[in-house]
Amino acid sequence: MKLLMKRRVPDAGPDTLRFPAAYGDQGVDVERRQERSPLRHRTRYLFDRTLARSTGTLLGWLALCCLAVVVPVSTLLVWTDPNAPHSLSGRLTQVWRTSAETLRLGVATGAPPRMLLSVLLGLIALLCVSTVVGVVTTGLGDRLAELRRGRSRVVERGHTVVLGWSDQVFTVVEELIAARAAGGRQVITVLADRDPAAMERALTAALGVTDGVRLECRTGVPSDPDTLRLVSLGAARAVVVLPAEGPDGDLRVVRIMLALRTVLGAEGGPRVVAAVHDERRVPAARLAVGPRGTVLGTDQSTARLLVQCARNPGMSTVLRDLLDFSGAEFHVVDVPQATGLSFGEVTLRLETSSAVGLLRADGRPLLTPSPGTVLEAGDRLVTVAHDDGPPPLSTHRAPVDPTAVARTRSLPERPYRFLLLGWNRRAPLIVDTLWRTARPGSTLDLVTGLAAPCIPPRADSSSLRLTHHPGDPSAPGTLTGLDLFTYDCVIALGADQQAETAPEGADDRTLLAMLTLRSWEEETCRVLPVVAEMRDHRSRTLAPLGPAGDAVVAGELTALLMAQIVHTPELAAVFEEIFAARGGALALRPAGHYVRPGRDASFATVVAAALRNDEYAIGYRPHVPRPPRSHGSVHLCPGKSERRVWNAEDEILVLTPGHTEPAPTNLARPTLPAMRPAPGEHADPQQPDSPPTTPGADLSP
Repeated sequence: MKLLMKRRVPDAGPDTLRFPAAYGDQGVDVERRQERSPLRHRTRYLFDRTLARSTGTLLGWLALCCLAVVVPVSTLLVWTDPNAPHSLSGRLTQVWRTSAETLRLGVATGAPPRMLLSVLLGLIALLCVSTVVGVVTTGLGDRLAELRRGRSRVVERGHTVVLGWSDQVFTVVEELIAARAAGGRQVITVLADRDPAAMERALTAALGVTDGVRLECRTGVPSDPDTLRLVSLGAARAVVVLPAEGPDGDLRVVRIMLALRTVLGAEGGPRVVAAVHDERRVPAARLAVGPRGTVLGTDQSTARLLVQCARNPGMSTVLRDLLDFSGAEFHVVDVPQATGLSFGEVTLRLETSSAVGLLRADGRPLLTPSPGTVLEAGDRLVTVAHDDGPPPLSTHRAPVDPTAVARTRSLPERPYRFLLLGWNRRAPLIVDTLWRTARPGSTLDLVTGLAAPCIPPRADSSSLRLTHHPGDPSAPGTLTGLDLFTYDCVIALGADQQAETAPEGADDRTLLAMLTLRSWEEETCRVLPVVAEMRDHRSRTLAPLGPAGDAVVAGELTALLMAQIVHTPELAAVFEEIFAARGGALALRPAGHYVRPGRDASFATVVAAALRNDEYAIGYRPHVPRPPRSHGSVHLCPGKSERRVWNAEDEILVLTPGHTEPAPTNLARPTLPAMRPAPGEHADPQQPDSPPTTPGADLSP
């Protein structure tokens, strides 16, 4: 072989690839090894071909292998048995019996026809038993597979149905479990186009096992009417439709609404609570579901929450405390003995709850009414309390110390500066909210990559000046090139989550930007209020928050609102007034605006001072130099008779009438923006598609 290769190489052309002699030697060694073991490869190849022919061939090989093991072992047992027959025929007969007993082929001996008949009967019995076992195994396997697929019908009454699967499913289910009555039984059915076993494992791992609560997971497309009939919608107490991810997520939610209308009819049926991302899809979704439904806008509520947190550090914690079922929350209660009394009188007579509005007999909400408003027959109170029962109404008002009430102060108006890092579909809504509440001379700097976002022009553009700075918000060089100390607050946004990406992946760049900002705080020994939007609730625990930092999980507020409306449908109109673009607004105000600093006064004195401005105090946040968690905790619904020494650093949580709020006076005392747009105004969430721009480009119309 080497000589043959040496003779061929000189005949090759000049461009022919020449291999060293070592490679030729290795090739010869491989060929020799293949020539030394052709029998093993051919035998294995023949065996594989034989097994692939048919089932009969496979059974033949199986029988041959069994006989090759059973017969020699039986022979060895007989020949080593001291009680075995001494004759050869007797020992062979004993070998036959041992082999037949092992293979269950019968033990008859004698003439060959008799032995053949015994073997035939054994084979028939083996065939029948194996057939029965196979049929039973197949039937059980199919039934178990059907059960695992989650296609069986749910036979329940009064259960809650959750349609779809998104990040909000864990919050919604957790709050539904927390809202159940003590000792009560609850069934929650989740229908989504996912594996039911995987859904149940995910929910159990995140929420744990709760006594009295049973999770039923079913698989299927929620927009299919035939699939919806599996969860017994007509017998359900409420139906929750979760927002769907992806560019066509809202369209899928509207399709689910139409499927619900097909199954339940145009009217009647359980309460339906749904959510869409784009506010422009809300009218279509409401039209599809009919009068039984409540539709919320996830992006709009998240954008307003980010703005509230930017102006009121720690507001996200306050809203979570107000909207979950672990503490004080909103209630609609009937207090007949309050009929004929003024609302201000009723507010001071409630010792352990805080009245914030009325629900008229026709269902119309009236939040933060004038203290002189008289309650009529059929009116119900909207309160914030720890207990959902009717609050006790005292026979007399709580004592108020007029000498401790502070003089009314007008907050100075000044322009402010915001820095927005990143861009997603909620960014135009944030810009619109800031635009509507900005003071003349205010500035909003955008760091959103190389392309400037497309922002629609506004008639009142003089109130807010927009400037675009190209660059990657997660790059340290981009942020260090800005004068961060001049900003009143920084809002960090994450990328929009795609349907095929994990939620935590969208938070990576936001976490990098927060690391840079936190490093700047430590190097300069300064505090910078930072509000970060997170897609995954687990990222909130990883976020490097500073003393004035806050993290908002996108969609969490909507999930809490959905659970509250499922539990108390009357709250839908109340939340529409509080969290929509009109109505009252929550704010954290300095305690010095209501009581004199350093004075010992009851909380009733604070409530009475707030009533002078048509505001309703529902709690306070005491100043702690180093709180155990960011911003400290808020005490909701304290007793009216509770007394304490109020200082200038304490904050009062109030529900305002919703008028335009003044700008923050300093970083420690920001105020809340109004959530009511001017007549005819509406947020137009545009996409950030536009040609590149030069650094520092002015985006103001």
